[in-house]
Formats: sequence, C-alpha cells, structure tokens
Amino acid sequence: MNLPPSAHRVPQNTPDDLNQRIRHTTQANIDYYAHHPDQIDDRLSELDEEWDIERVLETNAATLALTATIFGLLFGRRWLILAALVTGFLLQHGLQGWCPPIRLFRRLGFRTPREIEAERYALKAVRGDFKDVPQGMEGAEPAMRATGRLGA
Repeated sequence: MNLPPSAHRVPQNTPDDLNQRIRHTTQANIDYYAHHPDQIDDRLSELDEEWDIERVLETNAATLALTATIFGLLFGRRWLILAALVTGFLLQHGLQGWCPPIRLFRRLGFRTPREIEAERYALKAVRGDFKDVPQGMEGAEPAMRATGRLGA
C-alpha cells in the first residue's frame, strides 16, 4: 500500500473549501502580524500552545473510548460498541489519514502540525529571524544558526 506522507494525508482528505479557509485564515494572521510586528512574540507563544488536529483527534478518541468502556462496565455492554467504533476511527486515521471526525475538527479550524509550523516560520521571517543566515551554507547549519541552536 503506497500512502502519501503523514503531513499530507489530512489536507488530501479534507474538502478543498475547508483547506482553503484554513489557508486564508493563516495568511490573514501573517498579514496582520506583518503590520503589527510588536505582537509577533505573543502570537508565537499562542502557536506553541495551539492544539493540532492530531492531538485533538487522539484526545477525543481516548476520552470517548475510556468513557464508553467505563459505561460498558457500569451500565451494560452496549456501550462497548462506542469504544469499538471510536478506536476503529482512530485506526482508520492512522492508516489513511482520515476518519469521520476529521471533517468536523477541520471545520472547527484545527490545523495540522505542518500548517501551524508554516505560520510560525512565516512570522519568524517577518520578524527578521533569518536575515543574518549566511548564504551558501549547506545542510541544517543555516537553520540552526537562525534559531540560535548553533553558535555563530
């Protein structure tokens, strides 16, 4: 089975209008902070705390499966059907990058880790974090210099 990389599966399995809305919101954020550079640090802190779609899906699935299991033990085995359904969805997401709750979470505006990182790096570029990266350097060294992880 030849699946696309994980970073691409959620957007590929999300309707175009939702992907476009998420891209538009991200671009609007970048445009806003380009005009308000004094607020970029606060926005980067917000992005550090933003829950990506994977975290939301995993937390939702664990909560529902655990609740259904407890209810199954206390109120009858019928509740175990919900636990099986939720874990089946989680398995489907792991294999295909899609499951029914993804559309709801995307509609609510949850982004992939890659989409969040794209905004983060655009804001860092707007802030000027990469202006001192020497040209012609190869490998990870330029990025490490720009992020302060490698001495000058």
